[in-house]
Amino acid sequence: MVEQRELLESKRVCLVDDKSVIRVSGKDRLTWLHAMLSQNLANLKPGQSADALLLDANGRIEENIQIIDDGESSWLIVFAEHTDKLLTWFDQMIFRSKVEVSRVDDLAIVASFGQPLAGSAISNDQQLVWQDPWMADPVGSVRYAATDGRNKRGAWNFFLSLVSKASLDDVLADKSQAGTLALEALRVAAHRPAQPNEIDEKTLPHELDWLSSAVHLSKGCYRGQEAVAKVHNLGHPPRRLTLLHLDGSGHSLAMAGDKVFVSGTDGEVGRITSIGQHFELGPIALALIGRNVDESDALFVKTEGGEISANQETIVPPTAGAAANMKEKRANLMGK
Repeated sequence: MVEQRELLESKRVCLVDDKSVIRVSGKDRLTWLHAMLSQNLANLKPGQSADALLLDANGRIEENIQIIDDGESSWLIVFAEHTDKLLTWFDQMIFRSKVEVSRVDDLAIVASFGQPLAGSAISNDQQLVWQDPWMADPVGSVRYAATDGRNKRGAWNFFLSLVSKASLDDVLADKSQAGTLALEALRVAAHRPAQPNEIDEKTLPHELDWLSSAVHLSKGCYRGQEAVAKVHNLGHPPRRLTLLHLDGSGHSLAMAGDKVFVSGTDGEVGRITSIGQHFELGPIALALIGRNVDESDALFVKTEGGEISANQETIVPPTAGAAANMKEKRANLMGK
């Protein structure tokens, strides 16, 4: 619990070991990435960060990619287990584009809050620091979640700094480190989806409210764009992300993958995707549940040790998609 507070107070950092780095260089790099990914990347400025998704033809999420551009190269932070697969796919997509793609093995990734890590790597006079846009106002897209519901957490001013492994010990010498469980609890409280936790073979960006930070609805064609637009404009995502406040009075502990039910029924309505023991909120979890589950329904989670009662805090409402507030959508789509 102390680690969480001190992470938020910039007194600790967390070494991230489940991500790796890919470098894309060449004069066509931004337009090349722009054509493949869900975010507007064509005019990304040196030092700017972006959050993007690689989708399949049906609009389902394959990869979450965090991007830093230094004016000469784009640095992609990706899920480490998929690095080889991504490199192979990128190589197949180069065609005549003037880009070069390479794995970067000499950089570590360090998470911090409030400010980037001093001592981060420099490339082309730019600090290689990614700032998460999750809490920022959507640009060229929409947010389904109520702003107040997310901002009351107010604690996800989040950075990933790339640090030379050769100098990592020196950079971290005067820094206390927090464990990944502390970071996970803060992420869950901020409603922030992550790979692989919230992603399965069916996940749509709309279900996780990921349109708000990783999808630009007005950009040109990319794989999955038609499906994204169709669900957003004409339909509703079949599932929705919710925050569960779990009963902590018993001895059972929920785990990712545990099934979720409406109280008084025996029909599964979803599953836990991430869990956390938060320093203020207590035991909490992110869960993907069916869109038609009433927001006021009491839920329970089946665990190996028994049932745990759970109350919902809506993240993505059942109205997400076609029934979303049109006035807000028009205003946000004016962003460039």
